[in-house]
Amino acid sequence: MELSGKSQSTLSNYARCLATMALHFNCSPIELDEEQVLDYLHHLKTQSKTPSSSYFKHTVYGLRFAYKVTGITQKNVFLPSLKFPKKLPVVLSYQEIKRLLKTPQLLKHRLILAMLYACGLRRFELLNIKLPDVDLDRKMLHIREGKGRKDRYVPLGNHLVRGLKTYINAECPYVWLFNGKNNLGQLQQFSETGVQWVIKETVKRAGIKKHVTSHILRHTYATHLLEMGLDIMSLKELLGHTDIRTTLIYLHIAQMGRERVFCPLDKLYQSRQ
Repeated sequence: MELSGKSQSTLSNYARCLATMALHFNCSPIELDEEQVLDYLHHLKTQSKTPSSSYFKHTVYGLRFAYKVTGITQKNVFLPSLKFPKKLPVVLSYQEIKRLLKTPQLLKHRLILAMLYACGLRRFELLNIKLPDVDLDRKMLHIREGKGRKDRYVPLGNHLVRGLKTYINAECPYVWLFNGKNNLGQLQQFSETGVQWVIKETVKRAGIKKHVTSHILRHTYATHLLEMGLDIMSLKELLGHTDIRTTLIYLHIAQMGRERVFCPLDKLYQSRQ
């Protein structure tokens, strides 16, 4: 794995896409020629539920990776030009975010939702937070090895710091900021399934009709920060994007002056309604 230079998440995506291809052809994907691969990709594109553009990339890059590790040098495959409809991301309103954060009875669940929104975290980034990554004095969160294995810092803000102090003192989390329990009742890293359950149950109890996922909360974070006046380049750094074009999907705005980054929760609660 380390020699491959690929993260566990990337390798898992490669394996999933290649397994689907193997089931489709009933043979190993490395046995296919370039024309068969292209036909398969265009077949996926014509389905009623077209996979995401990242699925196509993982299929092609996964196949290239398989060629490399098996020593196949005479084959190559390129990602064809597949046009996808440009859909703006779903985001929650300010009032929906307030309802979402007020609904959980457990402080732990409230903080899970608050950090996904107020720090713009990907789900795996939230689960990988360890106690030393949380600097309550400086009010900063160190996100280690995010997408592309890049580190970054994001501000926590006063509301999150207060909640985290209370939570840490009361729950005494072990190693990771958020713990779950295994079948023996032993503490372990909180699971992706656990995060999904927290989001689903809270959204239902809050009466929010939109389909909400951890990534929707990240979209909402980005959109709200831009609406609150943060410039696009600062947002790019907070989100951990490599390409500014990825950040521009949230709002096409004129270039704004750089300013000190801030936590959206603080501005959200400045004027209580």
